[in-house]
Amino acid sequence: MADDPDYTLTPSLPPNPDLQDSDEAGGGPVKTFLEHLEDLRWTLIKCAVAVFLGFILCLSGSNVVIQFLKWPLKVAEGIRHSTSGRVVFMLGTNVLTRMTPDDSGIPGVATNRDTVFRLAPMLVGTNLVLRLQEETNPPAIATRSFDVQLKTLGPVTAFSVVMQIAMFGGITVSIPFVLFFIAQFILPALHHHEKSFVYKVSGWATFLFLLGVAFCYFVLLVICLSTTVSFSNWLGFVADEWKADEYISFVCWFMLGMGVAFQLPLVLLTLVKIGILDAAKLSKFRSYWVVAGLVIAAFITPDGNPLNMLLLFLPLHLLYEISLVIAWWWGRKAAKAAMASPEH
Repeated sequence: MADDPDYTLTPSLPPNPDLQDSDEAGGGPVKTFLEHLEDLRWTLIKCAVAVFLGFILCLSGSNVVIQFLKWPLKVAEGIRHSTSGRVVFMLGTNVLTRMTPDDSGIPGVATNRDTVFRLAPMLVGTNLVLRLQEETNPPAIATRSFDVQLKTLGPVTAFSVVMQIAMFGGITVSIPFVLFFIAQFILPALHHHEKSFVYKVSGWATFLFLLGVAFCYFVLLVICLSTTVSFSNWLGFVADEWKADEYISFVCWFMLGMGVAFQLPLVLLTLVKIGILDAAKLSKFRSYWVVAGLVIAAFITPDGNPLNMLLLFLPLHLLYEISLVIAWWWGRKAAKAAMASPEH
């Protein structure tokens, strides 16, 4: 065989486990440009169908969504109490008006607590009159510092509110499916370590987004709605009637903005992982972050209230400090691993 000129001696190479699976090592099956376009077309169609179905679902359940969005307002109304006495007039179960004791013109009214009068019909002879009857055990709705009523002040306002709910809700409901369809299109072209990185980033991004929305819904919205009414009263305005469409837009954009803002640790720690930032740089840039964070909070805050902007900035700054601590811990762990390596 050695004398055969057609015989060539080639060395025996060990199998490479990284090349055993061409789909895994090479990033998936090779497709033509037109095949990729076809996959992209079907991905966009599935995403559009998911958004449309989410839109229809939220449109049909808009009443339930509205009650969900009104919950922070009810909590804000329930936790505040009167700081000065007022005179409250009620007819049945409805509060007609609230005024100061001096404006009511009723003598002997207490100034350190709310005094509630109920208008009750009474027949005097042949005439039906309304008499004032003081309530000794007034309902909670009468003694709240504010009782905001959401009203549709226009012929198409209710339709606008429903469209906003369907738009925001439809996008929110369909986001998991949209991300799944996009992942089906992108992930086959990635290597194993790239897929692992995408899974981790997607998981943490989803968790931080939901955490931001929940924090805004259960904490920030309650505080912001309460302070908004107090701020209006301090300016001399009565804040007992709000436009329903403006309230829905405020709540939706506020929750969406907080969900996006809570991605800050993910962005910072990704930059740390790829070597652009480290704990020392984050500590050095803290003063610049304060200015940038206040600007971001001003853009996210829908009503422009400076107190609400500050309340939004505080959790963002806390997330920045948490990111700094994690970056410091990573750096210390990497330094210990380098010291323990055989080269040292």
